[in-house]
Amino acid sequence: MKRFLLVNLNNTSTKLALSDEEKLLKKTVIPTKKLTAAGVHRILQRWAFDFALVGSVVPQKTGIFRRSVKAPLLEISPKLDLGIGLDFPQPETIGADRIANAVSVAQRHGTPAVVVDFGTAVTFDIISRKGHYIGGVIAPGLGVMTDYLYQKTALLPKIDLKEPTDVIGKSTREAMLAGAVYGYRGLVRQIVTEIVAKLEGKAHIVATGSYAPLIAAKLPELQIVDPDLTLEGLRIIATRNLPS
Repeated sequence: MKRFLLVNLNNTSTKLALSDEEKLLKKTVIPTKKLTAAGVHRILQRWAFDFALVGSVVPQKTGIFRRSVKAPLLEISPKLDLGIGLDFPQPETIGADRIANAVSVAQRHGTPAVVVDFGTAVTFDIISRKGHYIGGVIAPGLGVMTDYLYQKTALLPKIDLKEPTDVIGKSTREAMLAGAVYGYRGLVRQIVTEIVAKLEGKAHIVATGSYAPLIAAKLPELQIVDPDLTLEGLRIIATRNLPS
């Protein structure tokens, strides 16, 4: 059975996984700003694989893998065999992670579906009942919003995101935490509600990304949390596009 190197290269973090055609075997995460050829080389020395698939939204870092990987390498694009349709005017503008999420949710959870991915931005990607990617929504990420308050105000502190004890904060930190978490749940709920109203059939709502467990904990609209959704999508695409 073939083994793959899977790379999900995003603005905040880069996830690397070793997989075979059926499952993920190993995973590691590197902050993207610390991603170097030397660091990648150290990891690749320990992993044996036949083929690499890179999904990147950070073009200036993609070259690290092009130079470091000695096995055949493909990069996510609409030209690959994805197993889903792309009903989108400019499919080449869809982020690699969003393509992987769409492929993964269709195979792992069914259609119609909405993927809510909590990354540097929060993205909502919609797959129709017929299995076509039909578009999405992009909003600022939760971490970006709270960091902006800290960076742009003189007196507001930097906060660690967690479940608030109450919606009424008894300190500046508690008030910021309540605004961030309760406010973000409101944003996600409204967008999901508007999307679902336009879909045919009962939609599967799947959350992934760093803040998915926190936001989904008290937001029933997010039915499933799938932390490996993107990597599993890369694995599925790799399996469908093995070099001959």
